[in-house]
Amino acid sequence: MSKLSVVLATFNEEENLPDCLDSVGDLADEIVVVDGSSTDKTCEIAKKYGAKVMITENLPNFHINKQKAIGLATKNWILQLDADERVTPRLVQEIKSEIRNPKSETNGYWIPRKNWFLGRFLMKGGQYPDYTLRLYKRGKGSLPHRDVHEQAEVNGKVGYLKEALLHYPYKSFSMYMEKWSNYNMLFADKIKEKLKGKNFASQIFYGIGYLFIKPIHWFLTSYIRHKGFMDYTDGFVFSFFSALRFPVSYLKHLKVL
Repeated sequence: MSKLSVVLATFNEEENLPDCLDSVGDLADEIVVVDGSSTDKTCEIAKKYGAKVMITENLPNFHINKQKAIGLATKNWILQLDADERVTPRLVQEIKSEIRNPKSETNGYWIPRKNWFLGRFLMKGGQYPDYTLRLYKRGKGSLPHRDVHEQAEVNGKVGYLKEALLHYPYKSFSMYMEKWSNYNMLFADKIKEKLKGKNFASQIFYGIGYLFIKPIHWFLTSYIRHKGFMDYTDGFVFSFFSALRFPVSYLKHLKVL
C-alpha cells in the first residue's frame, strides 16, 4: 500500500503549525520539516508531532528549503504543504483514494486552493480555483527554486483533484502588507537581473510597461474580467495591491522606494 510523506519548510510558524499538522493526522505516514533556524517553538512543536526536523539557514527564496524537505522524504508519495495551509477531511479521503489506486499511472496532482483574505475566501479575481501542484510520487516531482511563486515540476502524467486545500496566509492586513513588501523586494531583484546589460531604450520601454501597462492590465483582468468585484471590498483591495506590485517593484529596483 502506498504511503505518504508530508513535507514543509518553516520559519517561526508556532502559531500555524499545530493546525496544519493536525489536519494531516489521518494522512501522513511521515512528516519532514526543514526549518530556517526559527526563534520560536516551531521545531519543538514539529518534534511533538513526530516530525523529522532539519535546521538550516532561512533563505529569501524559501523554495530552496522546500526542496530540501522533498529530498529527505522516504515514502512513496509526497504532499508538500505550507504551515498556513489546512487539508480538509474530504481532501484527505480524496488523496488516499488516488494514491492507493493500483491501476493509476498518474505521477502528480494539481490541488485547487482557497485563499483566505481579510475575513473571507476569495472565490473570484482569478483566485479560485488556485491550482497548485503539491502531490507527487517521490522521485517524480521537484521544485526548481528559481523564484518564490514557481510550481513543482513533475515527470509523467499529472491529474487534478476536486477537493480544495485551505490557505490562511494573512491574519491581518498588516501581515499581508509585510509579505507583500517582501515579495516586492524579490521581484525588484529579478527586474534588476533582467535589465542587466540592456540599452537605454530597452530600459525605458521596460519601465513604461511596469509603471503603467502591467498594473492597469492586471487590475482590469483581475477585477473586471475575472469578476474580482464579486468578492466586494476584499476583491478590490486584493486586485489593487496585486496590480500595484509592478510599479512598486520597479521603483524599488531604481532605489526610489
